[in-house]
Amino acid sequence: MSRIEKDFLGSIELSDIELYGIHTKRAFANFNVSGKSVDKDLIKAFVMVKKACAIANYEVGLLDEKIKDAIVFACDEILAGKYDDQFIVDRFQGGAGTSTNMNVNEVIANVALTHIGRKPGEYDIIHPINHVNMSQSTNDVYPTALRIATIWNVRELSEECAELQKSLQKKEHEFEDVIKAGRTQLQDALPVTLGQEFGAYAQAISRDRWRLYKVEERLRVVNLGATAVGTGVNAPLKYIFKVIEILRNLTKIGLARSDYLMDATQNADVFVECSGLLKALAVNLSKIANDLRLLSSGPNTGLNEINMPAVQAGSSIMPGKVNPVIPELINTVAFQVMANDFAITLAAQAGQLELNAFLPLIANNLLESLKILKNGIKIFRQQCIDGITANKEKCLEYAKKTPAIAASLIDRIGYDKAAEIAKKAILENKQIIDVVKELNIMDEKEAQELLNPFEFIKFKE
Repeated sequence: MSRIEKDFLGSIELSDIELYGIHTKRAFANFNVSGKSVDKDLIKAFVMVKKACAIANYEVGLLDEKIKDAIVFACDEILAGKYDDQFIVDRFQGGAGTSTNMNVNEVIANVALTHIGRKPGEYDIIHPINHVNMSQSTNDVYPTALRIATIWNVRELSEECAELQKSLQKKEHEFEDVIKAGRTQLQDALPVTLGQEFGAYAQAISRDRWRLYKVEERLRVVNLGATAVGTGVNAPLKYIFKVIEILRNLTKIGLARSDYLMDATQNADVFVECSGLLKALAVNLSKIANDLRLLSSGPNTGLNEINMPAVQAGSSIMPGKVNPVIPELINTVAFQVMANDFAITLAAQAGQLELNAFLPLIANNLLESLKILKNGIKIFRQQCIDGITANKEKCLEYAKKTPAIAASLIDRIGYDKAAEIAKKAILENKQIIDVVKELNIMDEKEAQELLNPFEFIKFKE
């Protein structure tokens, strides 16, 4: 069976298994760029908004109870995942997200129609715009849905950051007695412990976790009720207050209506802020991944201070080679997040006057960044961090050999003399203590005390 749907541009034939309508069909043809449909979390948030709007419109006397019940039923069915294949609009699209909004409106209307025994397309009974989109515009529904979807993903990412922080802190304690050479600018520096290095990683992730927690405060402020340009045209005041309350209960998120609806409609800076925090997290993750790749380099011609779990063969031609593929994955994720952040920045500043036409690009990149960070961190923790072991003897060897420990001689013999000793140790490939003994600068007991690598990791009172 098929049906004909019309708009002011003409008519299109659709089969009755296509529960979207003419606007979606046109958008699918116009925007078939990536082959990927709109993020499912964004669709889910859209449907929750539509459900809240239908209930609010009914409670303020704008929507018939039977139509409200049919719309709510349709929303619940979609939220249960029964119609995922009906959301076909490409995630890259023009029109400020109108095509996504209409895809949702049309599917809800047609599912509602079939529920009450009518055929898809009988819009005189339940209409995608007149009923499902009542008191709304794409321009208030889309930003609201994106904020909700972002909060869901921010919370999940924050949880993964917490688990990664725990894993890093566990390694901090596990390696607290593993003394090693520190390195600054990849050159030998004063001794540290491997545990201290992992503790610093944990601190960085802790900050990222706190930043993500705080940004939710801004994301919870929504513009639902603003309609097209932020003035609330076609949305009664009672509805505006009612719908936020209902949506808050449906999402279990402490949503609040913006005090200035036009601001929240035209400006996308909160998404730039959130993306910037994701970039900061990506920077920290990439730095940690870089460090682990260096520390595990070798095993025979590199630093070889740590061992990472071997998860797959590393070469098609060099037998036995194992590469740091999980840290490399994290680097890759981080690069993509940074690129996404730049695209989000460009899209946000490209908004004009009362609307940002590029919100779909912001949505796509922001939600992608959140998801790949969440998934990447979980893999990083489970398949890399948790399985790291230390090559304790190799670390101690480097700690004893670093010429930087000559710094402990400065108070005793002065900087210039200490520098001469360090230079001699480097040229002759000797340990500092051996040069000190050779030059008979002090007795062996004092030298052992001053040049003990373990003394360098203690804070002096």
